[in-house]
Amino acid sequence: MALPPAFLDELRVRTPLPALIGRKTRLLRNGRNWKGCCPFHNEKTPSFYVYEDHFHCFGCAAHGDAISFLMRAEGASFTEAVERLAGEAGLTVPKATPQQAAREARARDLHGVLAAAAAAFERRLRLPEGRVGLDYLRRRGLSEESIGRFGLGWSGEGRGALAADLKAEGIEPAQLVAAGLMKYRDPDDPAAGTVDLFYGRVMFPIRDRRGRAISFGGRILGDGQPKYLNGPETELFRKRQALYGLDAAREGCFRGAACLVVEGYMDVIALHQAGFTGAVAPLGTALTAEQLELVWRLSPEPVLCFDGDAAGQRAAVRAVELALPLISTERSLRIALLSGGEDPDTLIAKGGAAAFQAVLDAARPLSAILYDLLTAGRPAATPEQRAALRRRLEEATSAIPDKALAGEYRRALLDRFFAGRGGRPQAAPRLARPPIDEAHVPRERARNLIAILLRHPAALPDVEECLADLELPDGAPTALRAALLAWLAAAPRLDSADLARHLESTGLHDAMTWALHPAGLARSAAPEALPVEVLDGWWHFFGLLRGEAALQRDRAEAERQLIETNDPVAQQRLIRLSEAIVELREGGRGAGADASGTQQHQ
Repeated sequence: MALPPAFLDELRVRTPLPALIGRKTRLLRNGRNWKGCCPFHNEKTPSFYVYEDHFHCFGCAAHGDAISFLMRAEGASFTEAVERLAGEAGLTVPKATPQQAAREARARDLHGVLAAAAAAFERRLRLPEGRVGLDYLRRRGLSEESIGRFGLGWSGEGRGALAADLKAEGIEPAQLVAAGLMKYRDPDDPAAGTVDLFYGRVMFPIRDRRGRAISFGGRILGDGQPKYLNGPETELFRKRQALYGLDAAREGCFRGAACLVVEGYMDVIALHQAGFTGAVAPLGTALTAEQLELVWRLSPEPVLCFDGDAAGQRAAVRAVELALPLISTERSLRIALLSGGEDPDTLIAKGGAAAFQAVLDAARPLSAILYDLLTAGRPAATPEQRAALRRRLEEATSAIPDKALAGEYRRALLDRFFAGRGGRPQAAPRLARPPIDEAHVPRERARNLIAILLRHPAALPDVEECLADLELPDGAPTALRAALLAWLAAAPRLDSADLARHLESTGLHDAMTWALHPAGLARSAAPEALPVEVLDGWWHFFGLLRGEAALQRDRAEAERQLIETNDPVAQQRLIRLSEAIVELREGGRGAGADASGTQQHQ
């Protein structure tokens, strides 16, 4: 008998994949993920990536989860792999019982019922009776692609419409009750018949992380209440353990999108349509610890979006208090506050994607916003009030389980507490900042890009073509690039000392000195940097200089070449360009970047 899906999901959650795979191959942090040389085929340039819940090799196409990794790496059977991982995770493998077999059969049955219902709702949206729902979605600015992608539908007017639709597929009312789509008129007397739970509503399928429907939400049109209605809890659906849009966000975050937690269904869809494909939402309730665990599987630092009004502030405080006992050095939060009573849906409708991007760019780390949230509206005029406020700050940090991290938070909060006059909390002073020299930023990025190659010329063959095509500031950057490419064509060996002597002999001493000046230089330009750090750093600066639009064109061309030629060089270029796009979207946070995109030497 197959093992229960819930058990296997719990086993995967409890198995840290980087730690497991790190026993077989050396992994290095790559943004929020990991990468290294593939343990399944010989390679010198790492193309094996480890994510929160799966691995993928862009070289040999190996792909899977913790279970399949053990099966492939050690030749274990499925049962052996599960038993070993369960032992390490402190779980007991369920034994086969008739009761368990019956539960699995019911779960398979419910998934089928919900899939059939989703298809029926989608069909009904396109019928004349569903026109009111379709018009509503179009008025809200949803495209046909978004309506189809999220499987939106129309419930009909009730009175047994769904049961009638699905009767031809052999689905009985009792199954619809078990799936949370109908209810008994009299819970104590099933013979009294059933009634629809959803009628006169636009329907939103709620899906699990694999994309399977587990319940529905419905938005009524007109004056009825409640405006939004979710299905009841069933064997498949636990409201506290589900998120709307999770399956789509999982794909988006895999491709580099920021993970966003917003309030409602329409917010999620509007954000995905605008290109923010990592958005999810709780199901009509405050964020739960189980839901936080789900979003942390997508990103170590998700962004929680709240209205900037008093209610939004209170919701932010509740979320922060929920998160503090769960954060660690590996996972935290950022908080974004909207203003003017806007939500993401209305903000995008008025100002487009750029308006929301501005909100996202202004999101603050939990450590930076915690003081403001905890002290908002709390007076500190008397010794008693200041003592109460200080106690609140200390209690908040004591909830953090990592003692070192808790100490850092406590120090930061109390520093701000004592910074105010007489202990009165006040905002951190705004220091005047010198104006940004727009020409300086690309020049510094170009300097880092060239410096990496001066220190590590062995990387030149991997980046030669992209380096030659890159637009650089005039002067030293272009002169050094020309010298590098000319030297590469004739150099008997790619040695940094030989390169330095060559540049000295061609009159580029001053340009080389400028490029290698240690102030503001990337870690990847240090002589001791590892090869993987060198390439990561170079592609980071290449992406910043090239720009996302041009990178997308480069990537499309590399993909075309790979399809036509199956050339490993084209494959490596495709991988690196994809990494550069992800790095550019993440803003270089994993690389220690400052505001100009330069990485500080440490």
